[in-house]
Amino acid sequence: MPKAKRSDNWGFPRWGSYESSRETQQLKKCDRHGCDNAGTCPAPKSPNSPERWHFCEKHAAEYNRGWDYFEGLDKEERKKREHDEQRDANAYQEAKHYSWMGSGDGSRSQDEMLALEVFDLSSDCDFDEVKKAWRTMAKEYHPDTNPGDEEAAKKFQGAQAAYDVLKIAEERRVWKPT
Repeated sequence: MPKAKRSDNWGFPRWGSYESSRETQQLKKCDRHGCDNAGTCPAPKSPNSPERWHFCEKHAAEYNRGWDYFEGLDKEERKKREHDEQRDANAYQEAKHYSWMGSGDGSRSQDEMLALEVFDLSSDCDFDEVKKAWRTMAKEYHPDTNPGDEEAAKKFQGAQAAYDVLKIAEERRVWKPT
């Protein structure tokens, strides 16, 4: 009676993956002429094409540097595609308030940063500082205290818009679902 072979695939966890085989995997070489490195970075041969080049990391960076995503599109198609992609990307912004980040660590949007510049505040300030800076600017540039002064009216409107942006962002940050 022949002796049974012992397998490494026993007990828990099972070390072999499902449908695994023992043959070696063939690596593709970089498609760049003269390069013998492994082609681990697939890149499309043309827009919307399933065919791929396989480059090494160095040549993939070189390839992507000159890639124009909107090549071959007229102005209207380019604008529509850019709008669609921006719309799709904005869907990820909906749950932004669930993040673990606090202020001053990259959690503020570009609009919030511009609004903070209006008040000359740092990115890690809290909302009480924003309220204080807004009240100071409102007292100084309010149209009732500066009648007929166009520049003061513009500064007041800018301060009001900046305060609104920061107020909405603060409400989004502290909102808790019920």
